[in-house]
Amino acid sequence: MQLQRLRIGLLGLGAAAMLLVLTACTAGPGIPPESGTEVAGFWPGLWHGLIAPITFIVSLFNSNVSIYEVHNNGGWYDFGFLFGLSIVFGGMGGGGFAARGGRSK
Repeated sequence: MQLQRLRIGLLGLGAAAMLLVLTACTAGPGIPPESGTEVAGFWPGLWHGLIAPITFIVSLFNSNVSIYEVHNNGGWYDFGFLFGLSIVFGGMGGGGFAARGGRSK
């Protein structure tokens, strides 16, 4: 019984630590950047897309957290963001194919 409580406590601590780590690299606030700062490209877009579901939940409670980096380079950031979202939410519809049991005859 005590071992089970310890496992639940460690699981909760691990989940809280993971949430902190994932939200530490969220998109910046929607304020115009200072001159000379780098714009977000493909890799930050991919990361922001991967953590978007968690960032969305955090943004409901913290107005300083945004889901999308407004200071980006355009198409490459958008592509990375959408690619990250598609990874998180199952890609290109392959789940429906697997649920039907393969190709229909």
